[in-house]
Amino acid sequence: MEIRVNTHQRHITILTIAHEARRNAMTRAMMADLAELWDRLDPDPDCRAVILTGAGERSFCVGADISGDLSASPEMARVINRALLKDTPFSKPIVAAVNGDCVGGGVELLLSTDIRAATPGARFGLPEVKWSIYPFGGATVKLAQQLGHVHAMDLLLTGRLVDADFAEKIGLINRIVEPDRLMPWAIETAEAIAANSPSAVQAVKQQISTTSADFAKSREAMEQELGDRVRASPHFAEGVAAFREKRRPDYS
Repeated sequence: MEIRVNTHQRHITILTIAHEARRNAMTRAMMADLAELWDRLDPDPDCRAVILTGAGERSFCVGADISGDLSASPEMARVINRALLKDTPFSKPIVAAVNGDCVGGGVELLLSTDIRAATPGARFGLPEVKWSIYPFGGATVKLAQQLGHVHAMDLLLTGRLVDADFAEKIGLINRIVEPDRLMPWAIETAEAIAANSPSAVQAVKQQISTTSADFAKSREAMEQELGDRVRASPHFAEGVAAFREKRRPDYS
């Protein structure tokens, strides 16, 4: 389990979430590695565009590995926030090649990318409320900003999975691409970006992402309070236990 790093030509970095045994769920260690990668790539003048994808054909990322550590100290929250680019701008455009299911924190990571395509079989959802988990990675802010109130609330409050056609319809992704064309599409898109003026491209990215990040940062104290409140509730233990035991939770 790791975040794989490859370079395509000089200016394009490909990051692959590789934890196929857990459908590319990210452990806390993987999130720390991803946070460090953003810190390293951000000032790197050779990096002009990033492609983000998942290993295999089943999943892009299904969020946090819930079988592991679920602590949410302020320090861990800062690591997760940087890994998901929740409230810290990143200057390089990110192209998302969604090769399969994109769920929970996977959607929150997707919301920090700029241009997105998915395979026809990909599914999207934020099922946290089903398991009494607060969506801590920015979805409560970014989803409404990017998709509008009604689509955001639909996904956040029902916890349902939607298919790629629906995701394209509501603007969560730009387009649907057949599996054998997904990475070629991502590379072509990244090459088109990298061929443009990096100064102009990064200025555009900074203006758009800073506005979103500033708003998210202004909500961070409330995010921590709400997340702590949910974790302290009796429903949290039941939800996590039900998820791990693969059964329906009982909140009665």
